[in-house]
Amino acid sequence: MPESLQLLSLGDAGWGDEILSGVGITAGLAFATLPLGLVLGFLVALARQSGERSLRIAGGIYTTVFRGLPELLTLFLVYYGAQIGIQEAAKLFGAATAIEINSFIAGMFALGMVFSAFASEVFLSAFRAIPRGQYEGAYAVGLGRVATMRLIILPQLIRIALPGLSNLWMILLKETALVSVIGLSDILRQSGIAARVTKDAFLFFGTACLLYLLLALISSVLIGGINRWAERGEAAR
Repeated sequence: MPESLQLLSLGDAGWGDEILSGVGITAGLAFATLPLGLVLGFLVALARQSGERSLRIAGGIYTTVFRGLPELLTLFLVYYGAQIGIQEAAKLFGAATAIEINSFIAGMFALGMVFSAFASEVFLSAFRAIPRGQYEGAYAVGLGRVATMRLIILPQLIRIALPGLSNLWMILLKETALVSVIGLSDILRQSGIAARVTKDAFLFFGTACLLYLLLALISSVLIGGINRWAERGEAAR
């Protein structure tokens, strides 16, 4: 036990600093991906219930592609494919400089697109759960489309979609581990390096398990608080 504690200690004697920095990368990536995924998912849901047929088809193709592809493959396509695309575009303008995509940005966009594809289904179900009379009543009292969405629909939409989005957030936390394959120093990558160097895989991968569970526990507490707030708001309304 003392030897294990020393390996996990902070400073030059242990790997605590590196693993804690991995926790920061993991949490930072998840929090950076969340707003991107929510906005994209909301826009795709709007497109899928639009009166414009081309928008509905485009939204359906988007969700089918990113729900159907493995997350790891999506990550590779964004990370490597975007680099190739940018380099080819640069050649058209006479630039021969090698361009490398930042791993954090690539991970954020890849996970964000996957998250948004699933989130759009949650939003779409929430939209369909709101009676059409809510829209008609808002228009009848003189509210425009934007005001109706902001004042009438969105508060209900958030409350209805919150359980599904909460589950997607927990999945997103786990999927951040995939970015270790493109060199981002998250919890899994830092734990793997420490395990290879020290030959103590059980200790460091076990520590990684506990850290992911801790993040999930903190998320559960926060999500529970948000759910209670939403329910109080609905009761007051």
